[in-house]
Amino acid sequence: MPKLEEFNSLSRQLNWRGLKTDSEITSLRETMTQVASNLRRGAENLLKNCAGLRSGQSLLVIAEDPACGMYGQGLAEAVADVARDLGCDVTLTVLPFDPGQAGNSDDILASMEPHDQTVFLHRVGDQLRFSSVLAEKRPVVCYTLDREMLASGFGQTEHGAMVNLKDLVNRALAGAKDIHVTCPLGTDVRGGGAGFPDTGSDTSVIRFPQSVFTPVPGSGYRGQVAQAGFLVGTGSNYYDPYGVELRDTLFITFDGERITGFDGGAEDVATARKHYRHVADQFGIDPWVMHSWHAGIHPGCAFGQSAGASLERWSGGAFGNPRLLHFHTCGNYAPGEISLNIVDPTVLIDGVPVWEGGSFFPDRLAGGKELLDRYEMLADLFRAPAREIGLSANGRLQFRSEPASG
Repeated sequence: MPKLEEFNSLSRQLNWRGLKTDSEITSLRETMTQVASNLRRGAENLLKNCAGLRSGQSLLVIAEDPACGMYGQGLAEAVADVARDLGCDVTLTVLPFDPGQAGNSDDILASMEPHDQTVFLHRVGDQLRFSSVLAEKRPVVCYTLDREMLASGFGQTEHGAMVNLKDLVNRALAGAKDIHVTCPLGTDVRGGGAGFPDTGSDTSVIRFPQSVFTPVPGSGYRGQVAQAGFLVGTGSNYYDPYGVELRDTLFITFDGERITGFDGGAEDVATARKHYRHVADQFGIDPWVMHSWHAGIHPGCAFGQSAGASLERWSGGAFGNPRLLHFHTCGNYAPGEISLNIVDPTVLIDGVPVWEGGSFFPDRLAGGKELLDRYEMLADLFRAPAREIGLSANGRLQFRSEPASG
């Protein structure tokens, strides 16, 4: 956590070098103090409102080495510092990322056992989010990938507000008779109510921030998904190549839980078929499964880089924005192994456009207006939602790194 004395030292250095006037230094100090305050509020939201930690409890933070390129420098230390300030006994463990680490869940569980709660700032937590091995402990997996995300509205919006919003969406989807998903590139998917399985929580971990609703099973739906830019993994397993490039728009047709075909340019169709078979062969799974789908619900989720700069980081950090809806495919389990990502979806729930061109309108849900009245920060974010989702300058997802436009 940045300390005020560090800011004062920086100010003195700048003044000594003649780089800033006294008024500019004062303004800089105030800005940096506000940043530190926002970061603390985000960390307290994570630790108190989401993880449920209280003074005297013990916390294990499993952090991924920032050198791996997923989580930013200083994030884990900031979270640990706030936890200690809250009176918690904190153990911070920094580990490299090993794609096969999730298979050693016994070691992970053993490290968690002595502690009241565990927070993952590490991809292994995300890999295990649908695994039953963590169901009893219910650790927190954190999707704020750096201090800036934690300090933003994405990290600060009260966790309970987002859980309540997810519940409103789930109820609307479960009670619907007709759900219709479209997008500007040509996605056209339709089915009845959500048909959620009666299995309690949809994940064995607690997501922070809560930024998606429960995955809607593919059974009962049919149509086509329009995918541009790339095919990419889901974070369940990591494999090579993790993503493959699409030259133009690829259309994936499906009926129920079965992918029935690919349409588009001949090169893209061949790329898709080869990639699905390649991934399925690695894990001994059925490649042609359209398992489920869901969309982002968090108006504060922003991803400023282009997706192509790091597909792994993009797929782990951008999905909570309402401008993105994704399908879990390749493997008869959530989240599958290949994600299909739709930009700016429109989702009609019994004819009501709850998502419209990538904008999410919770006030169009039963109880949505009352929820926004209760949570001021959430209402403010929906009035001016984050729009950056890693698009390239041409306004589309791109496999290769280009300057981001939104």
